[in-house]
Amino acid sequence: MLRIGFGTEDLNRLRVAGTGDFMWDVVLSLQLLQNRHAALVYDPWRRRVREALARAGLIRTTRALMELCPSAPYFPDFLTPGRGTADPDAGLDAVLSTPGRRLRQELTRLYGNRPVPPGARRLAEGGREALRRLETAVRRYHAVAVAPYTAAIDRAVDADRSARADSALTSGAEGLLTGYQPELTWRDGRIECGYPFSRTLELHGRPLTLVPSFFCTRWPVTLADPELPPVLVHPLQPAPGWLADADRESGSADRLHRLLGLTRARALESLGRPMSTSGIAATLRLSPASASRHAAVLREAGLISSFRHGHRVLHRRTALGEALLRGV
Repeated sequence: MLRIGFGTEDLNRLRVAGTGDFMWDVVLSLQLLQNRHAALVYDPWRRRVREALARAGLIRTTRALMELCPSAPYFPDFLTPGRGTADPDAGLDAVLSTPGRRLRQELTRLYGNRPVPPGARRLAEGGREALRRLETAVRRYHAVAVAPYTAAIDRAVDADRSARADSALTSGAEGLLTGYQPELTWRDGRIECGYPFSRTLELHGRPLTLVPSFFCTRWPVTLADPELPPVLVHPLQPAPGWLADADRESGSADRLHRLLGLTRARALESLGRPMSTSGIAATLRLSPASASRHAAVLREAGLISSFRHGHRVLHRRTALGEALLRGV
């Protein structure tokens, strides 16, 4: 069981992520491919993704990624730096910025007394080339195993966030936490939830971020290092048959492809969460200039909006784009 203790002011610092997280989706989906958790819900997805990875020639790449994030109680924290970071560029930039010393420590812990594979050994040494290969592997895996299901993922995340917002507005932070039952239990100033081993995490004034994940199953997940900014990733629990529902919606997607053209339709489909122009380019394997042109056309049509976030410009579907995508 995991216990998270709250101090006097910690409830006021509680944060609910507005989106899912790119790297958490990558890691947790890789783990789902290695186990049989929630078989009724995820086995159709497992079969389809395995076939798609084979067609794309990504079996060896995926196995190498699975070596880094096994279906086990421990995987390296550097792979999941986000707290609701949906943009692939931001998520991967954080991974690539991991200090070499931390890479060595976490990979040493991962492999223990086992021989470290050559790729992981080069990664542990902090080589830029090894990090770039990791980035490429993650992007290629995500494009096959996660990106095609973005619409279903976004709907689940949006529904969850709406429910959390209602709980917070009507009952405050304690009502919000109570609303997570049965995954989480809120009692006596602490969260309790299932976990693969007994663990206590104290916040000590640090804000806890709750992040929803479509690929999280059985129990919530947190970072292994208690000194890192605390995050708790919790299951969304899609219903059995979600993949068949997504397939029925693909008829609308085919009509959209004919209307907008395949590339712009795929760009619109990918922008259920904020993404930079370079993120669009990487996801759709376009040049940055081409991605920028497609984003401009979609923006002029009112299907996406663009806004500045720090030094980057992010794009996201508008209500009109959402209605067109769903065939409303």
